[in-house]
Amino acid sequence: MSIDSICFSKLHIFFRHVGQSFSLFGIDVAYYGVVIACGMVIAGAFVLYDANRKGQVYDDYLDVLIWGLIVGIFGARAYYVIFSWEEYRGHLLDILNFRQGGLAIYGGILGGIIGAIIVCRYKKMHFFDVADSVCMGLLIGQLFGRWGNFFNREAFGGYYDGLLSMQIPVDAVRDLSDVTPEMMDHLVEMDGISFISVHPTFLYESLWNLGVFLILFFLRRDKKFDGQIWFMYLALYGVGRIWVESLRTDQLKIPGTFIPVSMALSMVLILISAVYLIIHYVMYKKGTAVKYANGRKENAK
Repeated sequence: MSIDSICFSKLHIFFRHVGQSFSLFGIDVAYYGVVIACGMVIAGAFVLYDANRKGQVYDDYLDVLIWGLIVGIFGARAYYVIFSWEEYRGHLLDILNFRQGGLAIYGGILGGIIGAIIVCRYKKMHFFDVADSVCMGLLIGQLFGRWGNFFNREAFGGYYDGLLSMQIPVDAVRDLSDVTPEMMDHLVEMDGISFISVHPTFLYESLWNLGVFLILFFLRRDKKFDGQIWFMYLALYGVGRIWVESLRTDQLKIPGTFIPVSMALSMVLILISAVYLIIHYVMYKKGTAVKYANGRKENAK
């Protein structure tokens, strides 16, 4: 074992050398960024494919993706910085350093929504019809993005010694404040190196996202009304995020409270999604729900 090892000892899986970056023409490239970039490319390709399947204008969806991505990245960073302000207040230039992580998914979603709404209004596109396709791309991006946390040794859960437990060298953890006393009381020594044993929450959330993607992939062809897939995504992702967030040791808290902001936001989104889905399902049964087909508004039947 070495300082850059990551192990799943109960599964007998040992990654002996997991770097955080590699050199390309003398420039250090972070695996965190590479993983996220790959996720973005695959997510964008899927959304454009889905737009073509629905007979939508390819370039319009491309504009939504570009601006949603740009605003989403700033939103993801702003969200993280706002709720980690004590970490950045004395080091303002670090706000611009994306290489060490620090992007919050919910911030990215909120920023992406703003960017998409602006483009949809300008292009006269129906936002919820677009969102039903875009959310599938979001799940792909999130699925890949969580593996960036694996390379960065961050966003892990509390002490755990079960089947899926993950061991990381203490000295390799990105932020030592995420290491709890319980982890330190149960250090695992391998080849003279001290490892903490934790919940691999990046893996939990990645697998949850994959499951949600598969569910929505098969439901989307028979959607009853616009916004159905989007709000199912928000609700199902929110349920998984509450579970995963409850395990993590790096929770971003609502200032002045002990309430994790992502858990609170997940609960709000689940409630909003449930209300929307129930109301529109009733409307669908009555024949008054609306969806767009090939850019034209029609009753969903």
